[in-house]
Amino acid sequence: MAGTTKEAQRAELHKTIWRIANDLRGSVDGWDFKSYVLGILFYRYISENLTAYINEGERKAGHLDFDYAKLADSEAEFGRKETVAEKGVYILPSELFANVRKRAEDDENLNETLAQVFKNIEGSAVGTDAEDDLKGLFDDLDVNSSKLGHTVAKRNEKLVKLLHAIGDLTLGNFADHTIDAFGDAYEYLMQMYASAAGKSGGEYYTPQEVSELLARLTVVGKTSVNKVYDPACGSGSLLLKFAKVLGKENVRQGFYGQEINLTTYNLARINMFLHDINYEQFNLAHGDTLIDPAHWDDEPFDAIVSNPPYSIRWDGDSNPLLINDPRFAPAGVLAPKSKADLAFTMHILSWLAVNGTAAIVEFPGVLYRGGAEQKIRKYLIDNNYVDAVIQLPPDLFFGTTIATCIIVLKKSKKDNSVLFIDASDESVRGGNKNKLTDDNQQKILDAYTARGNAEHFSRLVSNEEIAQNNYNITVSSHVDGEDTREVIDLTELNAEIARIVARQHELRESIDAIVADLEDLS
Repeated sequence: MAGTTKEAQRAELHKTIWRIANDLRGSVDGWDFKSYVLGILFYRYISENLTAYINEGERKAGHLDFDYAKLADSEAEFGRKETVAEKGVYILPSELFANVRKRAEDDENLNETLAQVFKNIEGSAVGTDAEDDLKGLFDDLDVNSSKLGHTVAKRNEKLVKLLHAIGDLTLGNFADHTIDAFGDAYEYLMQMYASAAGKSGGEYYTPQEVSELLARLTVVGKTSVNKVYDPACGSGSLLLKFAKVLGKENVRQGFYGQEINLTTYNLARINMFLHDINYEQFNLAHGDTLIDPAHWDDEPFDAIVSNPPYSIRWDGDSNPLLINDPRFAPAGVLAPKSKADLAFTMHILSWLAVNGTAAIVEFPGVLYRGGAEQKIRKYLIDNNYVDAVIQLPPDLFFGTTIATCIIVLKKSKKDNSVLFIDASDESVRGGNKNKLTDDNQQKILDAYTARGNAEHFSRLVSNEEIAQNNYNITVSSHVDGEDTREVIDLTELNAEIARIVARQHELRESIDAIVADLEDLS
């Protein structure tokens, strides 16, 4: 019963958040406005997280009535250095979310107040280990943007409403150490924004159930991993699934990723904080992974998950340095300039630990196209790196309806075969998208773990057979689909035709007799 109540409260909270987000945005495009809603949510989170941390320390020290939010700024300065070392950030009491909110309606310069607060929050990390994790986090929350209103008064009016709306959300109490509401709210908002934005949003967001399946595939048989990585991390949802699947303490050296879009990179870092992943536990970078990877000194990785952009352009062979890059050189050929999919795959393989597993969402064309892509597949199969290929249902992702697939890579396999799984029917319709239910995920995971043949669903195929099939690794070419056409009994059908012909003959005779009678009467 308690679980049902919690789910009902969660659903109610989600409805409220989405209503608020839409009511507040007015004429601002939803995908643009998300930066304001999520930015203010983040501001509230770090304010409450920091307050709870400081209060707990002081109360353990015997100051039972201590409340950091009521302290004068001058008195608060003494704890700055120690707190920043632990939390990566410092906020003076007067600049905490709750205190700024209290004064908001009477603050004619609220936009300037908030701009200064955000600057000070980022500034508190300058010169510390947390600097890179905080730098530019509030850049997309432009409190002076004309999107919020054409006058300062109009902008401040919207900012006041934002502070109150986010402040009124029931997001739990930090003291009970069970906070997941902030991260949960963030994920829900990102999913709704991505769904509403269609293609422009879907590019940066992987549905929760797909993220979970990818994470589970890479940790089969493991209770912990050293570190996890996503070379095209978007808003960070794939990486954070490891915190849910294993527990964040069981990702021992943390969460690594890179993202090319600056706004999305900022959202990914915010997402880490909102899921209570502290600054020293994650290392996210901004930039182009294929041309300028940020984590050379951190590879290899135990688990890699990714949903890279499908068939985007990249430098390929127009950049003479890339064919000698240790990530791409082993295949002897580069992915086509117009299709970077297998460049991401080669990068991932290069940075995968010897005993690690990678699970990558791929555009279906990479499984069968010829030319350079066939040569890369030949390299992957001949060296026994492909562990499994899983066909997913269509219409799972925001922004595209195509049926994608998952390629699972390993460097240490126990056989010279590839497991093919046809999960194209493993979904239910939810709203305007297909979804993988828990049962759908489990069926795929069970087949992956069993690594055997199941009629119309999975088949273990030798690398030799794949080579004979021109290195085509589409699931449909290795797993026979179930014939759902109606089985026809030819004997029964012929008997039925004979009955129809006989009946037709009877009717003709009857008609002829009636016609004859009519002719006699005339």
